[in-house]
Amino acid sequence: MKSRYLKWAAFLFALFHIYCNVFASISELWLSAIHFGGFCAICALMANETDDIDHNSIKFWANVGLALIAVATSSYLILFENALYARETEFIFSDYIFALLAVGLAIEFTRRTTGWFMPILILISLSYILFLGRYVSGVFAFPGLSLETVLYRSFFTSEGMFGLTAQISSTFVFMFIIFGSFLLRSGAGDFIVRLAQCLAGRLTGGAGIVAVIGSGLMGSVSGSAVANTVSTGVITIPMMKKSGFQGRFSAGVVAAASTGGALMPPVMGAGAFVLASYTQISYLTIIAASALPAVLYFLTVSYFVRIEAKRLRLTPTGNEDSEKVSDVLKEGWHFIIPMIVLVGFLVSGRTPTTSAAFAILSVIAASWISPKPMRGWDVFDAVVDGVKTMVSTALLLVAVGIIINVVTTTGVGNAFSLMIVEWAQGSLLVTLILVALASLVLGMGLPVTASYIVLATLSAPLIFDLISQSQLLEALQAGDLPSNVAATIGLFGGDPVIALQEMPLEMKQIIRQEMIEPELLTGMLLSAHLIIFWLSQDSNVTPPVCLASFAAAGIAGTRPIATGLTSWKVAKGLYLVPVLFAYSPLISGTWPDRIEIFIWSSMGLYAMAGLLQWHLEKKINIVIAAGLAASAALLMWTPFPVYFHFAGAIILLSIIFFQNRNDAVASTAID
Repeated sequence: MKSRYLKWAAFLFALFHIYCNVFASISELWLSAIHFGGFCAICALMANETDDIDHNSIKFWANVGLALIAVATSSYLILFENALYARETEFIFSDYIFALLAVGLAIEFTRRTTGWFMPILILISLSYILFLGRYVSGVFAFPGLSLETVLYRSFFTSEGMFGLTAQISSTFVFMFIIFGSFLLRSGAGDFIVRLAQCLAGRLTGGAGIVAVIGSGLMGSVSGSAVANTVSTGVITIPMMKKSGFQGRFSAGVVAAASTGGALMPPVMGAGAFVLASYTQISYLTIIAASALPAVLYFLTVSYFVRIEAKRLRLTPTGNEDSEKVSDVLKEGWHFIIPMIVLVGFLVSGRTPTTSAAFAILSVIAASWISPKPMRGWDVFDAVVDGVKTMVSTALLLVAVGIIINVVTTTGVGNAFSLMIVEWAQGSLLVTLILVALASLVLGMGLPVTASYIVLATLSAPLIFDLISQSQLLEALQAGDLPSNVAATIGLFGGDPVIALQEMPLEMKQIIRQEMIEPELLTGMLLSAHLIIFWLSQDSNVTPPVCLASFAAAGIAGTRPIATGLTSWKVAKGLYLVPVLFAYSPLISGTWPDRIEIFIWSSMGLYAMAGLLQWHLEKKINIVIAAGLAASAALLMWTPFPVYFHFAGAIILLSIIFFQNRNDAVASTAID
């Protein structure tokens, strides 16, 4: 933002959000409407700041007009809310005008911020619910609704544009993006990179490990893989290249690590709060369950770095002139205070929005302990930067409400689940592959949060059903069934196996609640949603559209698609770890179970990384590759007894020992 007036408007708009989230009890519908109208206006006026628009041109005044229309559209909903509810679908002329304007604004501003994918998806969705569905055969057939009904549900109720996703955007996501902006403005980014360099600089492939740690920590705060790639990559990519890594690999590592930032507690790029709102599972439960899987992901990226360093025979980059951890912590320990404040308030039972507000204040207070305290204009700039970062996210999360309304109203979600059931034939693994493909297609045009919400609406119930199937079947076959459950099973012949195959999901859900412990049921539900959330991240690093990889390629000076393929390989944890969610108690089990799975899986992922790189301690051959594949399978397939895991570990350690021994013998022979 260049205009002084626009900066002040953004600043005051942010203060309004903070006030509403912390102090006021404003209607959720009103806040969502103001949120949408304000960000539409800011987006329109920001377009006037480009160099190719003259202040006397038609484009300039068209953008001003769009900003005024956005404000008028939101005001109409607020001022005439009671009258709109009284009329329902008996529209008057002005109702048509403002409802159509709202949908048109959502389409136009998502086009401006993310391209044509989202607008086309909205238009297809609206066409389907209005008239297109009657021309579709099979499970996706839909007779259609009137224009009044569609507009009423899309604009005038909390089931459409101003529903759950808009509420999430105006509360949790907004507050945490502002929090991240304050951290970055206060200098936390430089502290994170310096601390990572001290911790990992002396390890094999140290520069790459620094990039992994730095990007992971920063990504948790920023919430944007692309922003994180750019902010940390300008430091870590040249550092990796200087230490001997190839440019394409350096860019791929930074893109993969930056993508994983949204998986790392405690902030998870506001993803934890989206999950909490969507599943009604507590924030603390989500971050506790996400900790070990996030570490597994970053371990996987680090494994690729170490193996590549071994392949290139790189030596540790650390030296006696490197900074000491104690010195870095002495200068920047105050950056840890806001995170402690955030988690402390959340643990004490405060709402996420209130916790974020106190964390923001703690950033300002903590900066006064440092040599560079945040003064008035620094606070102003941090708020403005946060609003600027929020523009595309806010508009997308409001617009995606139109699609969700279509999905829930028409029953497309159930039809999609039936289609996957038919293709997968009850196979959880095939279902996961199909959902991963769907997430990749959606991710080409939607940001991670929006992609997760759409995909969760479509497929979360099905994945949850398949994950809980074996547990439910075991409970039913144990006998002593409640009378209502026994009667339900009797409707399908009395055989639990046949009954679970034939009964609808809604009926199965009722039986699950009767037969499975609530804690275990919650863990299974969280597993289903975390699978989707993890798979939704893949669009950042998977060609043909992989924005984080493209951003990293621009910094490294490498070819974008080639860099995307490298980052896709390095980020294999995005696909492997969710399989553990589905087939193991890594999310839903007790802590001893989770830690045991974590230990075996961390070794299995190292074997997988060596197999994918065709190199471990040194280059592998077909025999060693077979050993690594067997080791990975024995270590990561949790239904195996524990002695199978020990066998997998012995195979892996034997390969490492064998390769290191041969290297030592070769070095001795050369000497």
